[in-house]
Amino acid sequence: MSTVMQKIKDIEDEMAKTQKNKATAHHLGLLKAKLAKLRRELLTPTTKGGGGAGEGFDVTKSGDARVGLVGFPSVGKSTLLNKLTGTFSEVASYEFTTLTCIPGVITYRGAKIQLLDLPGIIEGAKDGKGRGRQVISTARTCNCILIVLDAIKPITHKRLIEKELEGFGIRLNKEPPNLTFRRKEKGGINFTSTATNTHLDLDTVKAICSEYRIHNADITLRYDATADDLIDVIEGSRVYTPCIYVVNKIDQITLEELEILDKLPHYCPVSAHLEWNLDGLLDKVWEYLNLTRIYTKPKGMNPDYEDPVILSSKKKTVEDFCDRIHKDMLKQFKYALVWGSSAKHKPQRVGKEHELEDEDVVQIIKKV
Repeated sequence: MSTVMQKIKDIEDEMAKTQKNKATAHHLGLLKAKLAKLRRELLTPTTKGGGGAGEGFDVTKSGDARVGLVGFPSVGKSTLLNKLTGTFSEVASYEFTTLTCIPGVITYRGAKIQLLDLPGIIEGAKDGKGRGRQVISTARTCNCILIVLDAIKPITHKRLIEKELEGFGIRLNKEPPNLTFRRKEKGGINFTSTATNTHLDLDTVKAICSEYRIHNADITLRYDATADDLIDVIEGSRVYTPCIYVVNKIDQITLEELEILDKLPHYCPVSAHLEWNLDGLLDKVWEYLNLTRIYTKPKGMNPDYEDPVILSSKKKTVEDFCDRIHKDMLKQFKYALVWGSSAKHKPQRVGKEHELEDEDVVQIIKKV
């Protein structure tokens, strides 16, 4: 482990010393590829005893979505969890109170949201320091991340945590790179672009590919992609997670300071201790999770508005709805009746590929 960490430090030092210009782009691309491979090794170290992947906190996923609280020690994550969920996570004014991952559940707008208080992250977590690897392994499974920051301490904490999460392949508030990478049997590296490139040229692309021992591939860019974007696609293990910056302890700063913080994108000010703006935070979490509530309507009865079926924004067809209720439902499926914003008329008779919208009402008609 220490040798991998030393190699990571050596590469980071070399990158810091290297001037960024067209002449060094090729060399920096190669260093970034080496760095990505070493970080992957840290996250999933191989051991002779067959231990396998980096040990997480092994919290069973429950509810409709999972939200992780990440932050430096003593920023108020435990207080926030206690106030939002009623789960007891030890609170103290000294650092590193939470040493295991503590789950709680919020029921909000009919959805059950699992909230995880991850132990205080420290600088260097991505390089295996502290319990950083377990924290970040669990953070990778979250549908949304709340980075909790202390309003009194400088916003540099934000940059440090972002760097730690980025180092372990968590991309915050980003879309996957719009480029195509396809391996092939022969023909070398074929590099084409439909946009002007200022970061990547054929030599840099070949250098990155050769670091991964890829000698034959078709690569197509549709925008001005960077070496990091290409590495992310080759690695294929990146997670793209919405993130909210929760600035806590706002009761201890001035109105002028609050206005400066207000310019941050993806930001939500709170005071967990005084319970200020916790409703606003839950609204923002709901918005970022982008969940879809579907109400069921048994034949001849009124819709059940108390217990919606919760679907993700990416999987919200009638087929996904049936799967969520029971895996055998599709075998008996004939058609569905839908009321709501996805229906052209009410009710609309639809098949299983029909895309549902938030707060639609669905009645499933089974084969006789």
